[in-house]
Amino acid sequence: MEYPWYDVIESSKDIQQGDILPSWPFTLPKEISPANGKMKAEIVEYDAIVMSQSCDISFKKINLALLCPIMDLDKMGNKYKNPGERERLRRGEIIGYHLLNKCDSAESLDKCGMEEYLDKYLVVDFRNAISFPLELLISSATSINKSRLRLLPPYREHLSQAFARFIMRVGLPQDIPNFSSSKEKCSVNAKK
Repeated sequence: MEYPWYDVIESSKDIQQGDILPSWPFTLPKEISPANGKMKAEIVEYDAIVMSQSCDISFKKINLALLCPIMDLDKMGNKYKNPGERERLRRGEIIGYHLLNKCDSAESLDKCGMEEYLDKYLVVDFRNAISFPLELLISSATSINKSRLRLLPPYREHLSQAFARFIMRVGLPQDIPNFSSSKEKCSVNAKK
């Protein structure tokens, strides 16, 4: 079966997981004054995708929504121009990133203000996830005059699952010796 990857949603519709928000403002703290605790920050804009669960958003079970930046695969640097690295990304083997398919509808992207992504693979950057006040997200995203692109099932659930794998990874000490070293081969054979 074939499933469409994206749909165009009117801006007035409810925010859901998988909604793509072009040029979304992010606050990046730059410095906190030790004297008075005041923060200096910079506002930057990223294209972002909503990661929080749709039910948490609609029932307002959270105060902060989770957003992840998205980017054009072609702008990720030379490492990801290599077909082998792109294949690893496609298979989900590169922790911290998730590949989304191309959107080949110029009309859809034009409605969403995302014309530059026509026929471009998108990469979701889990490493730079940021929280954003939910009420402000809802009021701002639903009042913008442009439609938005929405990632559809089953790809939305696949994205969520990839994020869960990223978050739940655990670094463990490497207490078990490497089996490929000759010393280890001897000690393993001696125990038989």
